[in-house]
Amino acid sequence: MWDVLFTNVHLATMADGAYGEVRDAAIAVKDGRIAWLGPQADMPAMKVATAVTVHDGGGSWLTPGLIDCHTHIVHAGNRSDEFEARLNGATYEDIARAGGGIMSTVRATRAASEDELLKLSLPRVLSLLAEGVTTIEIKSGYGLTLASEAAMLRVARRIGRELPVRVATTFLGAHALPPEFAGRADDYVDEVCKMIAPLAAEGLVDAVDAFCERIGFSYEQTERVFKAARKAGLPVKLHAEQLSDQRGAELTARYQGLSADHLEHLGAAGIEAMAAAGTVAVLLPGAYYFLRDTTPPPVAAMRAAGVKMAVATDCNPGTSPMTSLLLAMNMACTLWRLTPQEALAGCTLHAARALGLHEEIGSLEVGKRADFALWRIARPADLSYAIGLNPCRAVVNAGKLRSPAL
Repeated sequence: MWDVLFTNVHLATMADGAYGEVRDAAIAVKDGRIAWLGPQADMPAMKVATAVTVHDGGGSWLTPGLIDCHTHIVHAGNRSDEFEARLNGATYEDIARAGGGIMSTVRATRAASEDELLKLSLPRVLSLLAEGVTTIEIKSGYGLTLASEAAMLRVARRIGRELPVRVATTFLGAHALPPEFAGRADDYVDEVCKMIAPLAAEGLVDAVDAFCERIGFSYEQTERVFKAARKAGLPVKLHAEQLSDQRGAELTARYQGLSADHLEHLGAAGIEAMAAAGTVAVLLPGAYYFLRDTTPPPVAAMRAAGVKMAVATDCNPGTSPMTSLLLAMNMACTLWRLTPQEALAGCTLHAARALGLHEEIGSLEVGKRADFALWRIARPADLSYAIGLNPCRAVVNAGKLRSPAL
């Protein structure tokens, strides 16, 4: 007996990263997982007759639930003043000397209670959920002490309990050098490495990230963080090659990392290493746009090498204050010439792979979790085509309809 049956839909299964279109289709759910899918004419009659609940999709397109696989969505503070200052001629160095930049967010986040952080974060998450998102990754990295990093990660877990969304957490202690460690970056990396085990023991961490860059942490310092993560049994990922080629993608691939993210300055050696290791390239067009960058990531070279490409919002207060994954898809197509099919795969199957969850979510296949979205669109490419339009009609989490009845 099926628990739920959705009829009169067109499917974009995204299996193997292709649209996998099935028109005039149906999809059935049992115990929160996909039990059957295919042309509606092929449905087994006895199963249909005993389905507990049947929803008519009204000709909607049905895709896997979207996945935002790179966000900094839990934070306090606002940096619109810096945005305005930059447009009035201030440099990043001017802002930093005045106490701005990432440390502005660190101060605000440290000062906020967990309840306050939750209250500030929920509207951002709700914006994503309204666009068909069913899974998000949330990074720490604005606390930079064990207590404040743990608070951020606890809030991330609470979001997953209070809203109908799956949350994957990432510890990003090696995000920036806190002022109390000025001139002592190696000492701070020691502290970051010491934080991993207790955070993992509390069940707060699914993966470990770092910012490998000239203004962040060196290749050698990043590798120390990776070693500590592996010792704790946690997978790694990396903010890599955003501003310069520090060989971070190669390092991530050597540690079988889930993803390397940003990658505007990724070189041939990094592409080769990622392709060999199966490390996903997470593209973040919001930061590229917001910072008015002019060096695009090497999309064509990654495509030719077979590197899987995900797309995410990078929602954060300083360089990508964006809470629209549909807009990120459009930007990836218009700015970097991804195809609409690649963009949708980047927010479904490949985003799931970037979180190590591709066996569970990211495509419509029997046995996978029944997370999907229904759209008022004519074809799947419409999801990357329209700017400012949200055609999401309904969202399903683990087989449960979370929006008004169809």
